[in-house]
Amino acid sequence: MGAYEYAAPKSVEDAVKLLDEADREGIRTQILAGGTDVLVQMRSVDNEPRTLVDIKHITETQRLDIGADKIFIGAAIPSAQLNENAELKSILPGLIEAADLIGSTQIQGRASIGGNLCNSSPAGDTIPALIANAAVCVIAGPNGQREVAVEEFVTGVGQNCLEANEILLGLTIPRPSDRTGDAYLRFIPRTEMDIAVAGAGVSVTLDSDGKCTAARVGIGAVAITALNVPEAASALVGSKVDASALEAAAEACSNAAKPITDKRGTVEYRKKVVGVLCKRAGAIALERAIS
Repeated sequence: MGAYEYAAPKSVEDAVKLLDEADREGIRTQILAGGTDVLVQMRSVDNEPRTLVDIKHITETQRLDIGADKIFIGAAIPSAQLNENAELKSILPGLIEAADLIGSTQIQGRASIGGNLCNSSPAGDTIPALIANAAVCVIAGPNGQREVAVEEFVTGVGQNCLEANEILLGLTIPRPSDRTGDAYLRFIPRTEMDIAVAGAGVSVTLDSDGKCTAARVGIGAVAITALNVPEAASALVGSKVDASALEAAAEACSNAAKPITDKRGTVEYRKKVVGVLCKRAGAIALERAIS
């Protein structure tokens, strides 16, 4: 293992300044929040020297704000803290279920939704759920803040749109209107603590007659990035999210999927499974929207 430096800035300004100066000087930096991915990677596949920039001490990355119109989730808030927030679980049950799937109880004391997103794995469980809930990434850099839709944040396997002098502060999610429900499901080879073969997040909003007026569908582990599937959402909008609409949404997800064959499953298998997960998650979202 190589030599490392450690920095723990207390403000967004200090963090950005540190990253920007390091970038200008050609010094490698890496953001550290929970460290559940970073530290493992450092010990196994990438032990080159760098400066670790710990963002846990920055107020904005630890802020949880449940407002009347939108919700802000700080990038470094541990999943365990979110899982224990009854109000948040009642508003975004599907997203919190996805966060609850990240590792063991011990890991969840460190892991965060922001870290899961920044790790940028195609199989990151929270990403399809964030897509389903129209999450927007709030990014800070030398030129101030910018926002990026979550489906555009990850650009490839282990790659994202963050510049070397930027940090993810958190995620903004529109507060769901009445009669809205969301859900996330994944399929894994084992019963728990495994990487998804496929995953699907669905959000639906119903009018007073039970007709779907808005929907979003995100799928994961079936392409190099998690995908927003507007064709699946379109199949649900205007329907009562009945069996035929769910089947059409499932077919759209299968068609949108661009998986590979590996030890966890074949292309054909993953395409089939992601459609099934979309259909089942859609049914759960419908039930939650009605209740």
